[in-house]
Parts: sequence; structure tokens; C-alpha cells
Amino acid sequence: MILSEEVRDGRRRRAASIDGPDPIDIHVGQRMRLRRTMLGKSQDQMARALGVSFQQVQKYERGTNRISASRLFDVSRFLNVPVGYFFEDLTRDAVQARDEEVKVHFAVVDEADLGDEDDPMKRTESLELVQTYWRLPTEVVRARVLEMLKSLVRSSPE
Repeated sequence: MILSEEVRDGRRRRAASIDGPDPIDIHVGQRMRLRRTMLGKSQDQMARALGVSFQQVQKYERGTNRISASRLFDVSRFLNVPVGYFFEDLTRDAVQARDEEVKVHFAVVDEADLGDEDDPMKRTESLELVQTYWRLPTEVVRARVLEMLKSLVRSSPE
């Protein structure tokens, strides 16, 4: 008998060490890393704020360690986002992998609400643009840059 394989209702419980990280945990971790990076915070800063090691933050961000609801709440406060932020833009692949894993189709999931894998907000270029924007020296300068970008969009042929 393998001790890491707990059986419930005739099914073996998922073990990240055997099955690999859960696709939803990977997504949550990616969103954590994205927001932390956008804010210019280090893993060490986040770890200190949460009272965990930076290695634990790394494991959360890779999805290798599942994050509890209370810890996710703490993370959301540190990153100044609602808890729901971590579940935004779930891809069809992540949901389908999870569905296959538990052999259940969640009827409440509307595929139209799932994020597109080509979402520009997931691109490094978008992250760099947002980081650069927030490094601008004043609110006035940021407003001028934003207006310039809007003007470029308006004047661009479709």
C-alpha cells in the first residue's frame, strides 16, 4: 500500500508528487506571479508578508504546492486584488484537464467566459508596457501618455 495515495469513494486522491501539479493550481500560481511582478515585488517580499519562505512562494507560483483559501486571501490582500482575480482568464485546456481528472463536467462553466489563450494581457510586452507606464514620474505625465496612446488608436486605420 502506498501511503501517499489516499482513496475516497473508490478514487485515488490526486497527489502532485505523482500526477504533477493541478492545472488550476498552475493557473492560480501564474496569476500570482504576474501580479507580483507587475507590482515590482520580489518573492522574498511576498514571503515575508505572508510569513512563509520564499521557496514556498516559488512552489505556489509553480502550482506544485496548493494554496489554502486563507492563504489565498492573504495573497490577494498583499497583491491588492480580489480573490477572484486568480481565477480570471482560465483557459479551456485548464478546465478540461480538471474536468477529465475528476470525471465531472461542471455545467456552471460557460465556455464564452473562459479566457482566450492569445489574450494580450498574458504577453510579456503587455506586462512591460504596464510596468513602464507606472514608472512614469507623475500623474500628469501618465495622463498625457494615455491620451497619446488613445489618439494613436483613433487615428489608426482598422
